[in-house]
Amino acid sequence: MTHALHGPSVGLHHITWRATGSAVSDVDVLVEALAWLIGDPEAVKTDKSSSYHGPELTLLSATTSNKRKALRSLARLGGNNIQALLLDIEQRTDDQNVLHLRLNLDDLIDGKVVLASDFGVATIKGQAKFEVYSGQSAEEQRLSTLNEALELAKENDAA
Repeated sequence: MTHALHGPSVGLHHITWRATGSAVSDVDVLVEALAWLIGDPEAVKTDKSSSYHGPELTLLSATTSNKRKALRSLARLGGNNIQALLLDIEQRTDDQNVLHLRLNLDDLIDGKVVLASDFGVATIKGQAKFEVYSGQSAEEQRLSTLNEALELAKENDAA
């Protein structure tokens, strides 16, 4: 049996998730959601700040440069979301091979992972930096990495 994590490549340099909590947000709930998404509570950082108009904001971020943890974090999106990303990977990836996505924050807090299609809702912003190996096109590597994450998501769903 071949596992996605033991394959020939794990094609992510890093993955980062960011969210913003308002003065009335339950920051502990936001931290817990990001910790689950990144797979490591120690990776979540908070920074209190004030907005331009004065109210307090909490900026939250969770990052890992560990390639296997980054792939596991991407796999936490679930099979349906990864398949949706595969369909519009070219539109979501910039010139630096960074995949940009947003998750619905309220749904994530409720335990559901939903790609945000509306900018009017609170979101978690995600960025996944793909590795590109010599001899392989950037498109091939992106597809290979997302397919690895898809296989891992399927294994997690079956477990």
